[in-house]
Amino acid sequence: MDMGRESRWEKDAMTVEIMFALVTAAVLAAIVFGLLLVPALIVGVSEPGGRALLVVGAVLASLAAVWRVVRVLVRFDALRRQGR
Repeated sequence: MDMGRESRWEKDAMTVEIMFALVTAAVLAAIVFGLLLVPALIVGVSEPGGRALLVVGAVLASLAAVWRVVRVLVRFDALRRQGR
């Protein structure tokens, strides 16, 4: 195999891994956001508290999504470098 040139299989594997990372990141973000939002809706939090929970939920969901994408892609790169 040429160093610096990727085969079609490697490009396809990279595309699949990126899509996997994005989809699982979206699911994780929705779960994290829901864990904060659902109790607030059930209990009926007042306006300032509800807005704060919304902001905290959005920030935590975003951080969880970025963490998931980075984790999946770093793991994929490490396995690719090992030849697996």
